[in-house]
Amino acid sequence: MSNQDPHNQRDSLFSAPIANLGDWSFDERVAEVFPDMVKRSIPGYSNIISMIGMLAERFIMPDSQIYDLGCSLGAATLSIRRAISADISADDCKTEGCRIIAVDNSPAMIERCRRHIDAFKSSIPVEVLEQDILDADIQNASMVVLNFTLQFLHPDDRQTMLDKIYAGLKPGGVLVLSEKFNFEDEQMGELLFNMHYDFKRANGYSELEISQKRSMLENVMRTDSVETHKSRLKKAGFQHVEVWYQCFNFGSLLAIKGADQ
Repeated sequence: MSNQDPHNQRDSLFSAPIANLGDWSFDERVAEVFPDMVKRSIPGYSNIISMIGMLAERFIMPDSQIYDLGCSLGAATLSIRRAISADISADDCKTEGCRIIAVDNSPAMIERCRRHIDAFKSSIPVEVLEQDILDADIQNASMVVLNFTLQFLHPDDRQTMLDKIYAGLKPGGVLVLSEKFNFEDEQMGELLFNMHYDFKRANGYSELEISQKRSMLENVMRTDSVETHKSRLKKAGFQHVEVWYQCFNFGSLLAIKGADQ
């Protein structure tokens, strides 16, 4: 990640046995090591972040809002801000009147996100909100990003969230939905699952670290198949839905609201 805080640490949170693992939380300890954690845990993460900026250049509209829901340390927000700041001097500037709204319910993440945003000077305003994304007021949006966020919502809330995003998007607006996937084809699912763990081992995680983190996540991160995601997005009203990036069992979908809607 290009916006790493120099004080961020290497992720060794689970390198020793933990008696009471409990459920996963985006607390102070996780926030401190988060850039290293996602780099070593999520295949293709840096590519997705970079390309979110490229997508912003293509989809944002003047006098609109861009939402980064579940913004964590602000990587997607910064990618978007850098990309559209480069457009600011163009004669047909598409960024005029644009504003980014970054939302996360973790105080530790939000505190660091604000530092990262403040460190990058730009004329594109960013509002950072400590808030449950289900309570976010989404309106006049040309782009919404859910970057590995929906999977942490209760399954019963996911359609509601997508419906709300669709209603708040301008015609021609886009949702970027990045997630960890499961697979209806069990053999393929097992292969990609195992390749992901090979990726983590290759990045220096031990079997103990992998096992303990998996145990903490299993009650709070419930993954869906690509087919389930597409079905929800179509139900919300999106006319155009497709996977635009995938590496093993991680990937990202684009959902575009029809220009005539």
